[in-house]
Amino acid sequence: MSDGVSPEEFQALVSEFRASLQELGRSGVCSVSGLSGGTVEIAEALASPPASPPPASSPPASSSPPSSAQAIGGTLAALREDMGDCQRCSLGQSRKSLVFGVGSEKARLMFVGEAPGAEEDRLGEPFVGPSGQLLDKMIGAMGWSRKSVYIANVLKCRPPNDRDPKSEEVASCEGFLAKQIQRIQPAVIVTLGKPAAHLLLENKASIGALRGVWLSYEGVPVMPTYHPAYLLRDASKKREAWADLQQVMARCEELGIEAH
Repeated sequence: MSDGVSPEEFQALVSEFRASLQELGRSGVCSVSGLSGGTVEIAEALASPPASPPPASSPPASSSPPSSAQAIGGTLAALREDMGDCQRCSLGQSRKSLVFGVGSEKARLMFVGEAPGAEEDRLGEPFVGPSGQLLDKMIGAMGWSRKSVYIANVLKCRPPNDRDPKSEEVASCEGFLAKQIQRIQPAVIVTLGKPAAHLLLENKASIGALRGVWLSYEGVPVMPTYHPAYLLRDASKKREAWADLQQVMARCEELGIEAH
């Protein structure tokens, strides 16, 4: 019942009320005031059959809760379809491939880099050149695999001669990266290099100042570290990058996330 009274309790109240009417009748009382201001004849009330409890309202039919991907507007495949043959900036004219992302749609750990390079542009997959091979080794050393994490870039198209992304190019592409993160819902993000850190963290400090310090994007902990391409140019920074990744491993353990 909606008022919290069970059918048994309702029946007990009815019986108690009828007993009170009977007692009043034996005392010579013929009628009592009704709730609406009129009178109720005791004899007529006692002659009526006892009221039945009102039927309990049925709870609304339950349905399975939407998946996280449904709740935020679809899947990665739907997002990729929405991008189409993207021409939102001039890079659409010079690229060979639109490099969307790779890995598990249910990844708890996500890596975000800068932009595709020559090999990525040729093959249509992020981090498959020399820097990608180093990233694979870094991920493997953490106990993860390329298939169990998710890897994406700020830009989905290669800038000519691998130059730094222009602000208008980032502005055209950043919404898609945001939607990738929304759909994947990673527990931890690792940014690789300056452009990714600057975009997600809205902090223009140098990567040397940002790395190794936990920051946040939309409530998700973010660890900035060096881009693998930079580590190939300056191997002396690999020790610092590994220290950053060890912090990521520790955070995943704290969150109960097992590497796989």
